[in-house]
Amino acid sequence: MATTIRTKNRRLEVRTTCEERELIDRAAKSTGTDLTSFVVEHLVNAARQVLADRDTFVLSREAIDEWERVNRRSAKELTGLRQLMARPSPFTE
Repeated sequence: MATTIRTKNRRLEVRTTCEERELIDRAAKSTGTDLTSFVVEHLVNAARQVLADRDTFVLSREAIDEWERVNRRSAKELTGLRQLMARPSPFTE
């Protein structure tokens, strides 16, 4: 089995207040990791949380079943929408 070696070759600089830095240093020390590992791990986790609903769509088994049930239904005929879409666009010349 091949092992992938990832080289860390990008630098990230962050400005903090004295209080923020002391808090971060204490937290890193309390986890037994160095500052870089602590900061990178937590930044990556925060980034994943922010992007989770944009990148990944996770449903429970019950929600998947409901999703499938809804998507098997026949589409409704929306006369008003059909008429609206048939009108010429006001944005074209």
